[in-house]
Amino acid sequence: MSGEGLAVNAFQQVAQPSRDLERSVAFYRDVLGARYIGTFDPPGLAFFDIGGVRLMLDAIPGAIEHEGSPLYFRVDDIDAAVAALRDAGVEVEQEPSVIARDEEGTFGPVGSEEWMAFFRDPDGNILAFAETRAP
Repeated sequence: MSGEGLAVNAFQQVAQPSRDLERSVAFYRDVLGARYIGTFDPPGLAFFDIGGVRLMLDAIPGAIEHEGSPLYFRVDDIDAAVAALRDAGVEVEQEPSVIARDEEGTFGPVGSEEWMAFFRDPDGNILAFAETRAP
């Protein structure tokens, strides 16, 4: 489309499938510290507010037939966040590491680094912590 007409400007909601809604709610609320909004069961939905974007966990039959999309959570201190995951018994699949170095200043200060660590929720959905470190 051209510069006129439709223009999206923010995410309102993202969805992740869940095989066990109660277990998933406990993980996102108690392990990740996401602000819990509520559960509607039936039909099998739970909602969280993460920085003004709703996360919807979907346990409606048929939802688990597809994989969720990776969710990247911004954290202030990736090392502390990963340590908290381990303390909660969550396996970290990829340790914190530099994913990219912004040599042009495209996303922030020139030379800043994007660090990420990857893990999974109880339903096997890929999640990541992300931290931008200034030079």
